[in-house]
Amino acid sequence: MNSEFMIAINELVKEKGISKEVLIEAIESALVSAYKKNYGTSQNVRVSIDRETGDVDVLMRRDVVEEVEDEFTEISIEDALEIDPRYQVGDAVEYQVTPKDFGRIAAQTAKQVVVQRIREAERGMIFDSYIDRQGELITGVVQRISNDTIFVNMGNTEGILVAGERARGEKYRINDRIKAYIMDVRKSTKGPQIFLSRTHPGFVERLFELEVPEIEDGTVVIKSIAREAGSRTKIAVYTEDENVDPVGACVGTSGSRVKNIVDELFGEKIDITTWDEDPRILIKNVLSPAKVEEVIVDEDEKAATVVVPDYQLSLAIGKEGQNVRLAARLCGWKIDIKSHSQFNASEDPDDIEYMDDEDRGDEFEE
Repeated sequence: MNSEFMIAINELVKEKGISKEVLIEAIESALVSAYKKNYGTSQNVRVSIDRETGDVDVLMRRDVVEEVEDEFTEISIEDALEIDPRYQVGDAVEYQVTPKDFGRIAAQTAKQVVVQRIREAERGMIFDSYIDRQGELITGVVQRISNDTIFVNMGNTEGILVAGERARGEKYRINDRIKAYIMDVRKSTKGPQIFLSRTHPGFVERLFELEVPEIEDGTVVIKSIAREAGSRTKIAVYTEDENVDPVGACVGTSGSRVKNIVDELFGEKIDITTWDEDPRILIKNVLSPAKVEEVIVDEDEKAATVVVPDYQLSLAIGKEGQNVRLAARLCGWKIDIKSHSQFNASEDPDDIEYMDDEDRGDEFEE
């Protein structure tokens, strides 16, 4: 190695942001191992690289002792005094043992260490750049598919989209463009792993931010999302601007905005409703498209009994209970749905606190 090598090291340090001292120390450590491997010795040696010239010296170290027990690590005081009369017991003697052909070994070893450190530095930079992007939306290209796991080319790294993070029925082929949500970023021995999702509720939220300027600029706020990926999503939105209809903003003219999101989700149904701090109004809203007659709430248990017309019972509950299940998750309340007939047969009307018409709020119809 020579000054040209040090020039290359200095340029590398600037380009990759690697510490020069850390890099050179790593090369020195690797050269010690290379020396012992190639020259079959267990001698106590260290390697020193001149930071300016790039010259490499292999130095043997021996401790000065009264009586030598290990000739590889110790030297007698008599022999040490022949080298320098100032040596005393307890001092260390270092002298050069650099083999003539060590330059070739040093160059090969240094190259391997540099390549490894560059790779580690690049992995570190990728990890640092993505750890702060958890929760963001990315667009990539399907690079390869292995055992139902999709590997997505994200430009400077690869994202992992396992089968469980895709909605049932979603099919992709090599070179297809794909949107996904950055769910998790982890370090591994092979570098950073970026785990993606298309089933996470946050994926829908980011899609709405893309399509709805009022959400992106904060005029309309997504208060809650409940999702069963591939089937149905319920989303509750809110605004403090009296001139903005939050549901209308999300739906778009002739449903254009929400249609783009539905298309991205391969036809998944999306219910958009208005958030309200009054749990009775909120619960009534989130059970859309079913019509609600009454909502009776138990604040202590955070539970609600909802009365619907007889003909609306199945709609309110939904197929396999999906509508009420998503509604409960969306508002964070336990919801028990009863038809008008069931409620009148099981409850004393005098004990019910009914909601006045003026408290019911506007209904959102799909």
